[in-house]
Amino acid sequence: MAQRILMIEDDHRLAAMVGAYLVQNGFAFQHASSGAAGLDALRDAAADPFAAVLLDLMLPDGDGLDICRTIRAGAAPRDSIPILMLTAKGDPFDRIVGLELGADDYLPKPFEPRELLARLRAVLRRPALAAAGSAAPLCFGRLELDRGGRTVRVGGEPRPVTSYQFDLLLALAERAGRVLTREQLLDAVRGEAIGPFDRSIDVHIGRLRAAIEDDPKYPKRIMTVRGIGYVFARAQDD
Repeated sequence: MAQRILMIEDDHRLAAMVGAYLVQNGFAFQHASSGAAGLDALRDAAADPFAAVLLDLMLPDGDGLDICRTIRAGAAPRDSIPILMLTAKGDPFDRIVGLELGADDYLPKPFEPRELLARLRAVLRRPALAAAGSAAPLCFGRLELDRGGRTVRVGGEPRPVTSYQFDLLLALAERAGRVLTREQLLDAVRGEAIGPFDRSIDVHIGRLRAAIEDDPKYPKRIMTVRGIGYVFARAQDD
């Protein structure tokens, strides 16, 4: 059965173009032209959920950031659904805020349909790869990563992370003690190099630290290696 993609976008011409392209590439597609209609579509699809959401930043009835926040807060079924945010704004601040609110990736307008397809396939590939390669949880002191359930716990308490952030944390943890550049991390979580050097990794690292560190300002688990990248500390005092 084809994976269903929901696009929340007020530009009907763009939605029609994207929908036709995705259908040609094996997806099912549904369009909602407002934030309210998009949330309704997500709620109505509880029995046959969407695989991912393409979410425009600027909507006629509100801000796409608010829709992203609402989805991640659990106001719609499947609050862990991958979200790919579309933004026409050139200011990277908007993209950073979107990532901080739980978007898995972003794509600035105008974009090539092939890049959209590549990014969409990348965010959809992660849960499938994890399910196929699920194994015993990774444990580092109080921190536990359940690769099958794609959950993170600290001291037995669940910590909310997006699908993208889980894969980023898993990539670091599976290579504990090894310094990874941002480019290596991008390649690990996306499965392919898409676009140039991407500072969004830093945003996701900040969110991960907020989720798993006792004091995110003074991290002991995900360490910065200045001028290179990040390293996951194999051992610490837990």
